Amino acid sequence: MYYFLLCGAPAPFMADIRPSVAANCGDGGHYLAFNTSKGLQMTKQSGFTLLELMIVVAIIGIIAGIGYPAYSDYITRSKLSEAISNLSDMRVKMEQYFLDNRTYVGACATGTVAPLPTGKYFTFTCPTLTATAYTVLATGVSTQGMGGFGYSIDQNNTKLTTAVPTGWTQATNCWTLKKDGSC
Repeated sequence: MYYFLLCGAPAPFMADIRPSVAANCGDGGHYLAFNTSKGLQMTKQSGFTLLELMIVVAIIGIIAGIGYPAYSDYITRSKLSEAISNLSDMRVKMEQYFLDNRTYVGACATGTVAPLPTGKYFTFTCPTLTATAYTVLATGVSTQGMGGFGYSIDQNNTKLTTAVPTGWTQATNCWTLKKDGSC
């Protein structure tokens, strides 16, 4: 026997039917009870309707449409840190080499205090090495999704962005770290 309870407006003619059920309404007696033992059977449903599933898929689609581009930009910016940190370290090593040798010529070679760093996302070169000047260049590796990026540093600690991929704005006097060209 099932009793279904509808709580609501006062019903004085129902006061003598199942008073213990009335206590569940919270107001002490305003209820309507149905006895289902006379043929009316309830079946319990389980699962989700097609509409509910479509709403969930739509919500996931919206979240993915907003989240994926932001996540991709975040990953790219995290890969830029390899170039920034290695160029900064290389500047210190180049100055140490200069203090030891009074020239930059011969630096950027294996076995010196200033060997070129190796990276997963960037390749490093020293296109300029003279007695009083140097330039260290970091170029993005295309197969790692960093193609189009280029950064450099020189003996005056001039930090330049030499190249950015399509869709990015290039900063003029610093290392570009975000799409909008900010440093």
